[in-house]
Amino acid sequence: MSTLIRIVLATILLSTPATVAHAMQKAAASHAIQSEFDGFIAKFRAALKANDSSVVAGMTKLPFMEDKTYSDAAQFRAKAYPEFFTKKNRACIQREKAVYDRDEEKNDNYHISCYENIFTFTRTKAGFLFTDISVND
Repeated sequence: MSTLIRIVLATILLSTPATVAHAMQKAAASHAIQSEFDGFIAKFRAALKANDSSVVAGMTKLPFMEDKTYSDAAQFRAKAYPEFFTKKNRACIQREKAVYDRDEEKNDNYHISCYENIFTFTRTKAGFLFTDISVND
């Protein structure tokens, strides 16, 4: 094997771990985004503690999850809130740490995992809003 090919192969093999390690690094929120989210989640948790569906609806992107079933605040309060914000889930959101993530569209998101649900909060033009519930698998 020629020396040039050996050098190229060695370079590829040596650079691969660094590339993989860089790709595996978790995104970190800037101080400004973290501060903005901290203010939002404090108000959201206070609303959950008070079991105030009106305040939670006001902090939610509507129509919720683009679903016509939850197209406005009244429908959200009547249908989504009792379904997703059970006493058990409200208590969980109070105590669990939110995890930051930046999605492929470059949206700043925080997720809180509670039992079988993942609650997602996304930074929008209007600030952070509750945007999604997905299955925690």
